[in-house]
Amino acid sequence: MTTQAPEIEEVTVTKVKCDGGGDHPRVWLVIPADTGFVECGYCDKKFVLKK
Repeated sequence: MTTQAPEIEEVTVTKVKCDGGGDHPRVWLVIPADTGFVECGYCDKKFVLKK
């Protein structure tokens, strides 16, 4: 059995929202400057800050 890799989205802002396509409640996430990315705790979608 294979598992689907989490989605990765490149963004230009540090505050992002995720609702998992309607699969979970909407949450707001903040990308820390030291890592440059944040992952949603519900669906594991990764938001990466463009350089």
